[in-house]
This record gives sequence, C-alpha cells and structure tokens, in this order.
Amino acid sequence: MKQDFYEILGISKDASAAEIKKAYRKKAIEYHPDKNPGDAKAEEMFKKAAEAYEVLSDPDKKARYDQFGHQAFEGGGFGGGGGMNMEDIFSQFGDIFGGAFGGGGFSGFSGFGGGGRRSVKGSNLRIRVQLSLEEIAKGVEKKIKVKRKKVAQGTTYTTCGTCNGHGQVTRIQNTILGRMQTSATCTTCGGSGQIIDKKPANADAQGMLVTEETVSIKIPAGVVDGMQLKVSGKGNDAPGNGIAGDLLVAIEEKPHPTLQREGDNLHYDLYVSFSEAALGTSKEIDTVTGKVRIKIESGTQSGKILRLRNKGIPSINGYGTGDLLVHINVWTPKSLSKEQKEFFERMMSDDHFHPRPEKEDKSFFEKVKDMFS
Repeated sequence: MKQDFYEILGISKDASAAEIKKAYRKKAIEYHPDKNPGDAKAEEMFKKAAEAYEVLSDPDKKARYDQFGHQAFEGGGFGGGGGMNMEDIFSQFGDIFGGAFGGGGFSGFSGFGGGGRRSVKGSNLRIRVQLSLEEIAKGVEKKIKVKRKKVAQGTTYTTCGTCNGHGQVTRIQNTILGRMQTSATCTTCGGSGQIIDKKPANADAQGMLVTEETVSIKIPAGVVDGMQLKVSGKGNDAPGNGIAGDLLVAIEEKPHPTLQREGDNLHYDLYVSFSEAALGTSKEIDTVTGKVRIKIESGTQSGKILRLRNKGIPSINGYGTGDLLVHINVWTPKSLSKEQKEFFERMMSDDHFHPRPEKEDKSFFEKVKDMFS
C-alpha cells in the first residue's frame, strides 16, 4: 500500500499551500542526491516527496486525493506523480530550491542529464473519454487514437553553443550589494541544451512530426465524472533527449436511460399499477450487470424503497460496492372507463380502502433520512 502523501511531507490535511511548499523543500533538501550520493533509500524518499508535492500543491489534484486517495490517480497505471524519474522532478520543481544547491537550483546535480543539463518536458495532451455506467461498474480498457508530436526519424541534435548544453545561462552582475548571480532558461535552445543539427524536410523547426498513435488506456472501476487520469509519456515529445509529456484523460459519464447514480449507489424508478401493488407481482429491472427480477409484495405502498445490496458501483477506494435502490411508484390512471369509474366510486365508501398507515409505512422525510444515513 502506498504511503499517505501528507505523512510523507509530515503535514496535516489542513496545511496551507505555503506550508506544503515549505515541507516539500525541507524534505527534498534532506534527501537530495547531492547530499546523499549513492544512497538508494534517500533517492526513493526524494522521489516520494516530489510525488506528494506534485499532487498536494495542485488544488484540483489535492481535492481528488482527499476524496478518493491514491485510487484517484493510480487506476490501471495512472499516477498523480507516480513513476516520476529524476528528470521529471528537476524539470518541474527546480525553482523551489532557489540557491540551496550552488545557486542554480538542481543544475549542480551530477546525475542529471549530461553535465548538469536541465531536461525539457514535452507538452501534455488532453482527451475526454465517455463511459457508460456498465463500463464504470466493471472497469474497461479503451484504445484511443491520439495525435502527438514525435521526434522525426533522421533528426539529430547538437550541443547548444549559447549555454554549452546546460539549458541555462548564468549571469553575474555587480550591484551595490555585491556580486549577484542569476540563472535563466537559455533562449536559443529553450532549456533543452541542444539545437537542431539535421532534420527531414517534412519536420517542423524543432524536428517534430505529428503522428497518430493508438494508446491503450486501462480505466479502473468506480471512476467519477470529471475525474482526470494520467498516462505518463504519451503526450508530445520534447526536443533532443527531453522527456515526453503526459496524456491527461478526463472521464465523462454518459447518462443511463433508467439508472441514476449517486456516489456509489444507483437509483431506479419502478412504476406499478394499483392492481399490481394490491395483489403483488414480479418485475424485471435494469442493473449495471444485467437485468434481474424482483418481487413486489402484495399491499406495497407507493414510495417504498427496495434495496438491492452490492448492485451499485464499486468504490474506487476499494471500500466495497454500492447498492441499487428501487423506488416503487404506484401509477394512477388519468382516465377511466365507465365501469372502472363505478368500481372506484364504490370503493370510496369501502372501509377497507381507507388509508391506515402503519408504523413501518414511513413518511417521505423519514425515507429520505434513512437513505442518507
């Protein structure tokens, strides 16, 4: 089981954005590879801290994590920051360190790129995937065609002469406070440390071609409308030896013709006639796993709720499966024949047809209270 992100950073769930950033900086400095050369455990903690910060520093990701835990990002190989390598971390969070390591962020890390070169990450791609309730209940693998930029075959790069492959240009200025050193992304290579040497005629200025690729996306059971999953490395390539961006997958739940979702529970409106409610019957209804037949007892009242255990949606956190709540509605005909009208007129004076609610015949408000308890 993955360690809790708040526990990794040593903070509480109500920590502010500033406190989250401060906690991450402290942990990352403590476990930075420059301070712990050859220490595999420190490197693992360094990666865990970066993964935790990537999620908790983003309000949207933090909200999903607080609600769904690790499952919000990790179903079927997705991750809020899962699988981050050193170049991912240095590329995204180097500015947090300021001058903690030689005044150049992470550029002093000997194991990063070639001779301290900063790695550029390609841009992310975003797609929307529509899922039926049945697919959400079971989990599904989708094969989606994605157009992404990839380095064209035959493209070669050479070291940028402006920054000498570092991706950053360092400037030293004399000020009234003394000599000040600042670092900025190299404008010649865009921070990659490399520039185009050769490229095919059909490639763009960065040596890229737009290609169509079929990506297999494994979507776990229990996902929620609006949830965003990530497929690492399936976004656009970066120039040179950069890191490919990610494919962000937004979940869209398609409306079901008869079922309504509420969290992990499902609701079904079942209409029965006066005769069926009085005499009892059986009815076939929809579930996300197929049709089932349920029994309606004689004397069933309109508004009664039948609960079918474990016929709802599996919890994405692994907390079991929701229920299917069947709401019984006795249908009142809007027009009657002469004989039918005469029958009901006679029944109006029949004492047996006068309402006599029993204790188990709960009011509407009591049913709503029970439903949410």
